[in-house]
Parts: sequence; C-alpha cells; structure tokens
Amino acid sequence: MIVKFAKRAAVVAGATTLAAVMVAGTAQADPTEFRELNGVGSDTTQDVMNGLSGKIVDPNNSPAHLLIASYDAVNPTTGVAHECIVLRSGRTCPPAGGGITRPNGSGEGIAALNADIASGAGNVDFARSSSGVSVAGTNLTWVPFAEDAVTLAVKSGSTLKANVSFAPTNSDLKRVYNCLDASGNPLPAGQFPTINDVNGNPVTVHPLVPQTGSGTRKFWAQKLGFDPVNLPTCVSDHAKDGSQVEEHDGSGLQRTVAVDGSEDIAPFSIAQWIAQSNSTATKVRDRRNGAVLESVDATAPTTGSPAVLNTAFPIRRDVYNVIKTTRLTETDIALAFVGATSKVCTNTATIQLYGFGLLDHCGATTLTGNS
Repeated sequence: MIVKFAKRAAVVAGATTLAAVMVAGTAQADPTEFRELNGVGSDTTQDVMNGLSGKIVDPNNSPAHLLIASYDAVNPTTGVAHECIVLRSGRTCPPAGGGITRPNGSGEGIAALNADIASGAGNVDFARSSSGVSVAGTNLTWVPFAEDAVTLAVKSGSTLKANVSFAPTNSDLKRVYNCLDASGNPLPAGQFPTINDVNGNPVTVHPLVPQTGSGTRKFWAQKLGFDPVNLPTCVSDHAKDGSQVEEHDGSGLQRTVAVDGSEDIAPFSIAQWIAQSNSTATKVRDRRNGAVLESVDATAPTTGSPAVLNTAFPIRRDVYNVIKTTRLTETDIALAFVGATSKVCTNTATIQLYGFGLLDHCGATTLTGNS
C-alpha cells in the first residue's frame, strides 16, 4: 500500500503516548493516538474490538505499540453520528482535509472501506460488520472472529409474554415484522400487529429496527423475511419522539399502556446486552435504558451468573472484520486477523468478556464479496 511507510512513521511518532493506554487496556473511547490498522463500522462489535485493540501489540516497530485503532459508530462521549474524524497524522477535518465522516453501522463501514480502497487514501484498513456479504465478488473478505445472537427487546415492566416464537411460518416475530394479524393476514395500512401478554391477551406492538446501514437491521430482516430498505408499513426506524433508533440502545423503547396499551419492540444483540450489563468490567457505556431481552422458541438468550451468551439460541450470527482480499497476506493484517492463531482469535477471554461466543472457524478467509 503506498501510504504504508508514512503510516508507520506516524504511529511511531505517537508511540511515546501509549504507555498509559496499554495499561488501561479496555477503556472505551476513540483512540487518542494514531495506530497502524484503522477500523470503523458496526456498533455491535465496536466495544469488543476496542477491548481487543488494547491487548494487541505490534511487534514490528520499535518501540512496540498498539496495532489496532477502532473508532466507534457514533461519538462515544456525545452520541453524535456522522461527524468528521481524523485517522492519520497530518490530516484534518472536514473530510476535504483528509479526515472522514464517521461511519455508523456495518453497511456504512464497508462503504467507507470500499471508498478508501478506490481513492487510495489509506485511512481505513478494516470494517467491522455484524452481517455477511450483500454483493457477490472477491474484492473483500469477511473474516469471522466471534459469535453473537439477536433477540427481541422490550421495555422493563413490559406486559408481553417472556417468550416469543421464531421457527413457525406464522411465528410471533415473522408475523409482527411483516405486519400480519394473528391469522397471518396483511394488516390494513395504519394498523399495528399484536403479541399476547402473559395472560394470553393481545397487546398492540410497534416494531422498531435500527438505523439504515445497520448490520443488525439487515440480519434481522433476512431472518424474518422483510425488506431492510423499504420497511413494511408498521415497522419504523424512528421512536415515537421522532428520534433515530440506534442499535442496541433501549432509549427508543417506550410503553404507553396508560395512553393506548401499546408497546415498542426492537432487535438487540445479546452480546451487546451482556457487555453493557457488565459495564464495570468492560467500560462499555450502558445504553440499555431498561431494555429487557425475550426468550425465543423457549430458549433463553443468556445462561449462568454472571450472564453469558446462550450458544443454543436459535437466532445466531457470526461477526466479522472485513478486509481487502489482496491485503490478507500483509504482515500486520495477518498477525491481527488471519487464522486461528491470529491475535484477535487467541484473545478468547476478551471476546467472552464482551458477551460473544467463540468460533471454531475464527480467522477463516473463505467468505468473500464486494459489499
């Protein structure tokens, strides 16, 4: 890559600031210094990649320094999306000065990686993704590193039953996210589906999904059979107050029982929920805001105490770091991501601390695509 030596020089120049960072390890924030490999994209995996980045040292420079820089999907302090960020030394905001617009979600992360490859800017080295290939091809490789699962979240105090169905054709999840009534018939425009409460009585629900470009939105849509771009009429990516629904943030969930008896529902990463519930250890910002996870097909989302991912959960997915295929043999990228002995794959305790399960095919390079 033509910017490789300039990147190394910038990293080494900032290496003297790293001692405190390496001790802190899992502090959750954008990097405070420039590193060799920059990643952007998925909200689902931003925290585990932040944790891993604090563990992986690049031995190819002297003095040794942290190898991976992982930038959150939104500003980790303010929650602002799509602001300008600077990933390389000597560049400035706005993007005309060499910065980039912060990608919010898997789709935007992969788009930013593709744009970087096309321009040769050398800002983005990998994209975090919680969903797989959309467009066939060989330009990019989806390198899996952990297992997640997604379930339905409701607001604390919900009257809905604690278990919803997924497998049957007319299951609770497939029915409500396709705007069907209890018999599986399409609902008239402006009407909302129902799920039974703990007493078997129907409760009107408002199905929500995260923002456009979210890997969780895409994954949820694939599993339940609806279009993630042109949403069914009863499904929205905005909360009742008009705010954008962000991935794995329970603030958009509302109960309006006192007004009309309805409740909001949304998909939620089980790994993210675990990491946020264990924020003292993970340093992850707790965004659950009262979100409670539902069981699916009588399978609980977590097991044990403290909670860990239930790997028997029926709605599971691999999560990935997406890399330009021709760069997989580069020393630093191979060291960090490729194969079962890579630094990411061997940091199993960190992967599990952040709520994810382990994969027997961690680091595989068989899944390719263009976006």
